[in-house]
Amino acid sequence: MFIAATQDAKFRAFDKRTGRLLWETTLPAPGYATPSTFAGARQAIRVVAAGGGKLGSKSSDTYVAYTLP
Repeated sequence: MFIAATQDAKFRAFDKRTGRLLWETTLPAPGYATPSTFAGARQAIRVVAAGGGKLGSKSSDTYVAYTLP
């Protein structure tokens, strides 16, 4: 499960059964958005809008994409 809707600008992956943190990274600004997923024959990509600007946080106009192995 991927979550980016946090004020600390982190994008995190959790095990949906246990809640254990599996991975995290820092975005250019908070990603107050639901990540999108594209899964093709050879890859899976997660994309999140890191727009920030809410609750006094840094603003950005960046989309960040990650390819999973």
